[in-house]
Amino acid sequence: MTTKGTPGRMIRVDDETWEAYGEVCDAKGLSRAADLRVYIKREIAAYRRQQRADAKS
Repeated sequence: MTTKGTPGRMIRVDDETWEAYGEVCDAKGLSRAADLRVYIKREIAAYRRQQRADAKS
C-alpha cells in the first residue's frame, strides 16, 4: 500500500542491513521510505549543481 499517491518501489537489501537501517531511521525519527526520499532528492540536487557548474566551465 502506498500513501500520498506515490507509487511503490521495490529494492533488494539483505535482512541484516535492512534491520540496521531501520534502527538508524528510528533514531532519526523517519521511516525508511522518508529517509530514502531525502537521500534521493539530495543526490539529485548535488548532481544538478554539478551539471550547472560544469556547463559554466
